[in-house]
Amino acid sequence: MVKFYFASGKADVAAGSAAALADVAKAVAGGKKAFVSGYHDAKGDPVKNAELAKQRAMNVQAALKEAGVAADKVELKKPEQAKADGPASEARRVEVSVQ
Repeated sequence: MVKFYFASGKADVAAGSAAALADVAKAVAGGKKAFVSGYHDAKGDPVKNAELAKQRAMNVQAALKEAGVAADKVELKKPEQAKADGPASEARRVEVSVQ
């Protein structure tokens, strides 16, 4: 599981994410698939937060494609609960699982 964290209200993938993206690309190159799920914190409008979580996941998906991962090897997976528990800085994330 690789996690990407985001600033409050932002969906931009951090500039320092290249190593994590490369790790996912390497794992997928071994014949696996990446599943991308976005989460948000409890602050603000729930509808806007859900859209922000989706946009974050889509941005990580795009970054993976830019890192060389084939489009058919990356799938968005909506989590059962997009509002994450715990500290807000931990909740504002995208998780990528490789299976």
